[in-house]
Amino acid sequence: MSSPTGPASGLPVRMPRPRQSGRHRRPEPVAAPEGAPALVLAVPGTPSAATRSLAEEALSIARSELPGLDARIGYVDGDSAEFPTLEAVLVHAAAERTAPLAPAEGAGADEKPPVARELDGPAAVVVPLLAGPDTALLRRIRHAVMNSGSSAELTDVLGPHPLLAEALHVRLSEAGLARADRARLFTVATAADGIILATVGGEEAVQAAGITGMLLAARLAVPVLAAALDEEGAIARAAEQLRGSGSTQLALAPYLIGPEVADGLLAAAAAEAGCDAAEALGPYPAIGKLALSNYAAALGIVQQTPESAFVR
Repeated sequence: MSSPTGPASGLPVRMPRPRQSGRHRRPEPVAAPEGAPALVLAVPGTPSAATRSLAEEALSIARSELPGLDARIGYVDGDSAEFPTLEAVLVHAAAERTAPLAPAEGAGADEKPPVARELDGPAAVVVPLLAGPDTALLRRIRHAVMNSGSSAELTDVLGPHPLLAEALHVRLSEAGLARADRARLFTVATAADGIILATVGGEEAVQAAGITGMLLAARLAVPVLAAALDEEGAIARAAEQLRGSGSTQLALAPYLIGPEVADGLLAAAAAEAGCDAAEALGPYPAIGKLALSNYAAALGIVQQTPESAFVR
């Protein structure tokens, strides 16, 4: 039983954490400007509860970094109220930004009705939930933006970026395919000595993945080759090239968030390469931070630089 001054004797007392001060204090996050447009995450692939959960977790990270952020999900292949299409979400966002002005105080019945007011700036900022470029998917997202008739702005994809190299490293270490911390020098018996960075979207996607692959190679000190899952024989050729250069234990690292790849494709690619595979990037915190970074850049909002908590 609690007393007026706190819990009864013998019970633990949860004290508030002291505020940090000085140069090591974490700055308070910048809040979203009043009237800022919505961040609409364009989610590819077949809508599902798992896909929605992933997108919601990414947006939760974005909201925590920018309090007051209006963040929504639009599905490239949406088909219902539960999974609304990207076009429908943009139409709704645009309609909300045109609101009637409040009537002047003391206005009589014969006064003219209030006129509509449109807020400045785009109706929404659309951020594709893609780690790298995929021409076909980006064309569909662009068409949805155009067909909505809204003034929505479309940003670039999330990568390449050092935070995605970190995320790949984490997924590999979670699967026991890489050391979590090179500095501690502990060994992992199943650690790979060659990484196939699997992506989708053709040659442009492979080139973009290769940039992040160089960052991953520097973290792991092993060769990394990017290859397209949707190009016949590309994964097998990458595996052969790595083995030809001396790698004996390979691993497949999906340079993919998840929804954009067809079910079974990763497992088939791992079998083709004759190696184990890590999980897709999924709702890794960097995904939400990078989505917000693209949104903020489109609107000129000054943010703290996305930080990494992963020890290298």
